[in-house]
Amino acid sequence: MTAAAASLDSRTTLARPDLAEQALEGIVRAAAFRAVRAMHCAVPVADIHADSVAGEHPVDQLIFGEAFDVLDSGGDKVWGRARRDGVVGWVQLSGLEDGAPLATHRIGATDQDLPLNALVIEAGEPPGLAPIGSFAAEPVEVAERLLGTPYKLGGRSSLGTDCCGLVQQALYACGRAAPRYADQQAELGRAVPAGQARRGDLVIWLDPREGPWNGHAGFILDGHRVLHAVGRLGAVVVESFAEADARHRVAGSDGPVFRRL
Repeated sequence: MTAAAASLDSRTTLARPDLAEQALEGIVRAAAFRAVRAMHCAVPVADIHADSVAGEHPVDQLIFGEAFDVLDSGGDKVWGRARRDGVVGWVQLSGLEDGAPLATHRIGATDQDLPLNALVIEAGEPPGLAPIGSFAAEPVEVAERLLGTPYKLGGRSSLGTDCCGLVQQALYACGRAAPRYADQQAELGRAVPAGQARRGDLVIWLDPREGPWNGHAGFILDGHRVLHAVGRLGAVVVESFAEADARHRVAGSDGPVFRRL
């Protein structure tokens, strides 16, 4: 294994011992290398699972119009990587169509049949659509529009979301790059001391356990409240910071980190 390969994140690296994408040749070891085939999500949301036998929860989702680069197939599922946020996994083939068409608009509202940030091709500018390149101003304001959205582990849309999916979608709506998981989001922006955190800052409780669910993320609303998606409460909610900290702080940790975007 090369030094570069050792630093790759398995959650976002399209490689297995038997097969890897062609772009990784010379970086990772695999029995074969192959070019990917572009497909895109043709349903409102399509779950991405860690293995071909769908487990209890997805590790991510595709949203309508997002590209998925396929490297392998097995039965009624395909294995590849979501182009927008980089997550690798298995997707039901019935939810995909060939190609990665260039979108003209994204869904900019939360009351449409398709979820927020879905990518579409439309003539004109129907209500609820925003031209590609036109974005909301503040991620926390987008997150406030998602209050009451049902909680879904692995979800990342206005139809259902987990904590990091909420942060990701709010950032996407503002034209910002946004990784999928808490440890990745903890690298966004710059660190600020807890006593200086203000509205719109990210707050992230990290968890040392391996796997995709390695922390919890939300937005600071003010000095006393946080906006986040909470499984125990079943939705995107506003909660006192003290209650959120008591629930999500990992024993022995230094507490949450705060990031200013």
